[in-house]
Amino acid sequence: MVLTQLSYTIALDMTTPVTMSLLVALSPIVVLLLSALLLKDPLSVKKALGVMTGISGAVIIILQNRNGGISSNNSLGILIALVGVFIQGTYFIFIRNVAKKYSPITMMKWMFLFATVILTPFTISELPAQRIFTLEVTLLPIIQLSYSLIFSCCLAVFLLPVALRRIKPTTASMYGNLQPLTASIVAIIIGQDVFNWAKPLALFLIIAGVYLVTQPQRS
Repeated sequence: MVLTQLSYTIALDMTTPVTMSLLVALSPIVVLLLSALLLKDPLSVKKALGVMTGISGAVIIILQNRNGGISSNNSLGILIALVGVFIQGTYFIFIRNVAKKYSPITMMKWMFLFATVILTPFTISELPAQRIFTLEVTLLPIIQLSYSLIFSCCLAVFLLPVALRRIKPTTASMYGNLQPLTASIVAIIIGQDVFNWAKPLALFLIIAGVYLVTQPQRS
């Protein structure tokens, strides 16, 4: 969890929210590949086609951003985001057995405790320099930080084990495909990204790939 969130935070500083969300939408495909590699799950022709389709969407994103865009260091940001997707895919696979054994409250208690212990040595020295902890801060940054901590972090991470007790990791990660649509609309509205032909095409290919990957295998 620490490595995933750290990767996404660093990558988001280098690329745009829409690009990030499109790459995160590859998660079901990554989970399938890791399941085939680590758990020896069968990989059918349809699922293999889905993997290739989804990867082609990622390739479009990479090629479209190779010369930079709104933010600098796009290529490095995309690479770090992909590393985060693979780390998250591994998390989805191994956390399912844990989620079946322990309650979400127990899991979140220990996960966030160890995340705090791991990150504190690297972040404690930065706290005094953050304006949000000084009298200069306004109400808006506090609201934004509170929303990120409560909804985007705690609630989202808390609900994942609840879902994984009932559905497969690939199915759970499939719902991440709502992120590109939401991120695209919000980011374009507030001016953090711009619309171009590559993003809808990449989104279509990724969703098509995920659809093929998550289809049940017929006997």
